[in-house]
Amino acid sequence: MDTLLHAKIVGEGKPLLILHGFFGMGDNWKSHANTLAKDGFQVHLIDQRNHGRSFHSDAFNYELLVEDLHAYIHTHNLENIRLLGHSMGGKTAMLFAVKYPELIEKLIIADIAPKEYPPHHQDIIKALNTVDFSVQTSRRLVDAKLSELISEVGVRQFLLKNTYRKTKEELAFRFNLESLTKNYQEVIVGLPSFTVFEGDTLFLRGENSGYIQKEDEPLLKAHFPNAIIETVENSGHWLHAENPKDFYSKLIKFI
Repeated sequence: MDTLLHAKIVGEGKPLLILHGFFGMGDNWKSHANTLAKDGFQVHLIDQRNHGRSFHSDAFNYELLVEDLHAYIHTHNLENIRLLGHSMGGKTAMLFAVKYPELIEKLIIADIAPKEYPPHHQDIIKALNTVDFSVQTSRRLVDAKLSELISEVGVRQFLLKNTYRKTKEELAFRFNLESLTKNYQEVIVGLPSFTVFEGDTLFLRGENSGYIQKEDEPLLKAHFPNAIIETVENSGHWLHAENPKDFYSKLIKFI
């Protein structure tokens, strides 16, 4: 099994690595990658293990995601990296930065704090596990099945991007649903105590999101003493997609 992470590389210039969120993939960041490439960056849209086109594994936790990323960086001989992580990818990026600070030029965390969160993806996980591809043989039927438990159209569209034709007759999910269901507890854990990254860090939070609260700021500063915290207006948790213009202007100014 090839355990090197799959990535799409766009542009030439300073390396900027992007880590997607839970049930996402690098492709979710395609339009930002194209703009960043025009602004002089070599963007690596990475699929983390059990997501996108990267390898599947029964084992799944942030320590492993960090080592996967380290192996990817080593293989590509990258240094002075700008590392951007959203949601689950932000947790990977935070742990990577405290373990390998010498590799990071700038760290950008999109709408996630270094704390443990209460479980909050149960409906999504439950809905995905009700899909039977021998019965739901088209995207339309998969969407109808998911809609029984997920009312938000945007969330369903995000999940449906992960369906592909495994054979002429059968669809499948790109992510490893079995492993992600089994290891869900690993996704919501916080950054280990007394870990610090002293480099330049930008936290971007969605104005309507609630993932980064005012009371989380002391914890952010304890782990990331040089952090700047900014709010992207008129956006929720998918801030980069909901207000791409403001998200991008804050990002490019920082990097």
